[in-house]
Amino acid sequence: MGYGCCGTGFQKARSYLTKEERVALLKEYKDELEKEGQGVVERIKELEAS
Repeated sequence: MGYGCCGTGFQKARSYLTKEERVALLKEYKDELEKEGQGVVERIKELEAS
């Protein structure tokens, strides 16, 4: 969230985001965390079934 490499260039986040932009980024981050958590749950089930 914020910094990253994109193809051939380096992309830096803006220093000052609007409230709406911050909310959108946090919601996106929350969604990614939930997906990661679901992946962990699925992996645990796979390992327990082995």
